[in-house]
Amino acid sequence: MNTLRNKVQLIGHVGNAPEILTMESGKKLAKFSIATNETYKNNKGEKITDTQWHNVVAWGKTAELIENYVPKGKEIGVEGKLTSRSYEDKDGVKKYITEVVCNEVLLLGK
Repeated sequence: MNTLRNKVQLIGHVGNAPEILTMESGKKLAKFSIATNETYKNNKGEKITDTQWHNVVAWGKTAELIENYVPKGKEIGVEGKLTSRSYEDKDGVKKYITEVVCNEVLLLGK
């Protein structure tokens, strides 16, 4: 059961071209978001699509794979863990971010 702790799996479409950063050490970081859709019918029988956006970060070889093969709009599967962090913006307001730290990516679609 330990392998199930803090494990996230998502399939969705990449929102924008991934932002690729190269650290001083040479290690790469990829930042991007993916959209997941859920479709259901409301009480009137109307089809409703609910889209959720997820922030994703990937490091090292996974980031390199994303840099080379994942454009905007590409359908992918990601697996990783959920993390949360906070920071203060330039006005001193505390901001919170939740993101998926991706350790595996699966290229889907065409």
